[in-house]
Amino acid sequence: MPQSALPIGSLLSAPRPAFTETEAQGLARTHFGLDGTALPLTSERDQNFRLATPRGAFVLKIANAAEPRGVTECQTLALLHLEAVAPGLPVPRVIRTREGAPWTELAGGNLLRLLTWVEGEPLWRARRGAAQRRAVGLCLGGIAAALADFSHPSADHELLWDIRHAARLRALLPAIPDARTAVLAERVLDRFETAVAPRLADLPWQVVHNDMNPHNIMVDPANADRVAGVIDFGDLVRTARVCDLAVAGSYQVDPGDPAGTLADLVAGYHAANPLRPEEVELLPDLVAARMVTTIAIASARAAQQPDNAPYILRNLPASAAGLEALTALAPGAAAAALLRATEAA
Repeated sequence: MPQSALPIGSLLSAPRPAFTETEAQGLARTHFGLDGTALPLTSERDQNFRLATPRGAFVLKIANAAEPRGVTECQTLALLHLEAVAPGLPVPRVIRTREGAPWTELAGGNLLRLLTWVEGEPLWRARRGAAQRRAVGLCLGGIAAALADFSHPSADHELLWDIRHAARLRALLPAIPDARTAVLAERVLDRFETAVAPRLADLPWQVVHNDMNPHNIMVDPANADRVAGVIDFGDLVRTARVCDLAVAGSYQVDPGDPAGTLADLVAGYHAANPLRPEEVELLPDLVAARMVTTIAIASARAAQQPDNAPYILRNLPASAAGLEALTALAPGAAAAALLRATEAA
């Protein structure tokens, strides 16, 4: 499929920044007064470096020049908001420039930021369990509750990773390599358009993290049931609140017990940030829609960027297996299990 045919916008198809490690170290020295060693990190749209310095480790973030300035500013201000209203949440802290600003603009139009490095073991490497799923839900619920009164003009930007835009993914379905998964994805989108999308406007809306995947959750290496940190606020957006939980749920579903594992996550979230019954009722369909989102966008982008394909496709197998298991449940069974989880929380 040619790039021009992909309805994923200029940002998702734009090349990432291409600064060298030496250049990154120079930027850190010039703008933040830090001398250190920069090591590149994987990223979908931007360019990130781990900066090791005598003062500790940091993440140097260089935004894609195609990213609207307001979107990057929104993400940064959201982190500052979390630090102010909920300092106990394990999220990165914004390090200001020498001039005291939370970001600076480079000559090419890229915004440059520096965040604290969040220690921990990525969730995808850790053992899984019910207590861990509840802890993830509790942490996400706490972040959402703290962001409930945060607003920014760019928070309403259009992001294809926002589940409410799932219907737009139809044009990407031919890129899905597995025919069975492609057919299942089309059925999920059919139901989303008719039974889910029309109800989203009546749910609570707010700014949310929107990317609670296993690569963005750090757990304590000595206790995998304790969330040590949540990173990557690059998909921050204002949407239906429950969509944020659906994103997390799409990566927590165990194909062997899709409703039960999702219920663990929901119970934790509900304890920190009570859900409305109508949100819970739509959650299984929203989780399925997020799985389709992951599968469709990853398939299309991997074909476009073979050099970055391993990173882009990292969540694809789990999403495909989870989608198969979740959609195989009897109608209403998953929603009923989730409602019971909120009642017991």
